[in-house]
Amino acid sequence: MSCTIVSSPLQGFTDYRFRNALHQYFGGVDIYYAPYIRLGGKMIIKPGYQKDLQVKNNARMNVIPQVMTNSAEEFIFVSEYVQSLGYIELNWNLGCPYPMVTNKCLGSGLISDPDRIDAILDQVHSKSDITVSMKMRMGYDHAAEILDVFPVLAKYPIKNIGIHARIGKQLYVGGVDLDSFRRCVESTDQKLYFNGDITSVERYREMAELFPMINHWMIGRGLIADPFLPSMIKEDTVDYPEDRIERFSKFHDRLFIEYSEKLTGDKGIIRKMLSYWEYFAQRFDNTDQVIKKIKKCKTIEAYDKVISELFEQERSKEYTY
Repeated sequence: MSCTIVSSPLQGFTDYRFRNALHQYFGGVDIYYAPYIRLGGKMIIKPGYQKDLQVKNNARMNVIPQVMTNSAEEFIFVSEYVQSLGYIELNWNLGCPYPMVTNKCLGSGLISDPDRIDAILDQVHSKSDITVSMKMRMGYDHAAEILDVFPVLAKYPIKNIGIHARIGKQLYVGGVDLDSFRRCVESTDQKLYFNGDITSVERYREMAELFPMINHWMIGRGLIADPFLPSMIKEDTVDYPEDRIERFSKFHDRLFIEYSEKLTGDKGIIRKMLSYWEYFAQRFDNTDQVIKKIKKCKTIEAYDKVISELFEQERSKEYTY
């Protein structure tokens, strides 16, 4: 199936450790957006951001950095930094829905201010030659907010606009607004990507039929819940590979080792893996039971026992996701 699969950036989940493990064991993703860089008024790139974008940590993947800011000065500072690493594109996050962000006129909280967006883009394109792309929601309070931004974006050589088909104040509650996304398609000649609730091959097929003009599909939470999904979409199949449990267990083990090297203390490591299992478990029977068992783990040994037993159970039966 001819399409481009894009990994949507999720803060705390899709860092270089996850990207490399996914790329090694599953593939199917053409473009990875790195989680956003946020400066908070200080012209300093934090070590965590630096490590996530180091070329050696992203050598086999097409990775695009992202910035979250409402300041042209910050935008240009970050663009100069990523260009120093060899990146030629910087994605601007106007999509984050969380109040701690939007209350500061960041993320989707900035969409309702097209004049400010215009001023920032004018400065960036005047003082930098970085290629700019966008990651947006359709607004914060109303889905029509983005329609007032399209004429601004049309003034600049924006590479593409990835649109999560919700408004910010929804967070992730409720379904995507397909009627409003269609209005977006009809209101701009810009290159649009679709993002939101692509959690299965069947769902992808529905979206592809509804929007045949879209050929770039961003997958976020669905990718974490089902790392097989991108390759299955590409292969146009709903059948999982026969070695699915072996591949998933190796993927899990690589993640576990990576975060064990980063974090200290059993509780911190288990807490990190639990955040992934809240997605992973959606593709296993007895999701709530799996999560409950992991939450009870106090030591790495207890965690290993729970996960080993889960994988053994899956190997012992004919398992269909």
